[in-house]
Amino acid sequence: MYVVFALVVLAAVAIPFVLSLRSLKKTGSARKAVKVNLIAFAAVALLCAAAPFMASAAPAEDAAAPTTTASQTAEGGMSDKGIGYIAAALAVGLSGIGGGISVAAAAPAAIGATSEDQKNFAKSLIFVALGEGIALYGLVVSILILFT
Repeated sequence: MYVVFALVVLAAVAIPFVLSLRSLKKTGSARKAVKVNLIAFAAVALLCAAAPFMASAAPAEDAAAPTTTASQTAEGGMSDKGIGYIAAALAVGLSGIGGGISVAAAAPAAIGATSEDQKNFAKSLIFVALGEGIALYGLVVSILILFT
């Protein structure tokens, strides 16, 4: 079940990104790349919505089989606490990468706009702060994951 979850998360991140980059390189059209990205995202979202149903359709464990204890889980499998740590790390890491990409695009444009006209400073600062907000949202989500 955890392997399916990990594969779904990987697919949700990688598939739309790879397909849109390939479309952009082949056609050179950003509009078509966005369409490909949205279609791929919709397909992956349907897969993510179907994943819990696939997991619940798995055959139930035999009632006569012994149940797993906490020591067996710590030795051989993943616990809920470990999954929480992985989820928190993914939330912070991916949002940090996204925020970095956003600031890398917005900051040079903000500096250029401010150098041409000083009145654009406040507007430019807002766009840079929005990019940094993405990383802060990831941090907040990871705190919620760890302490709930």
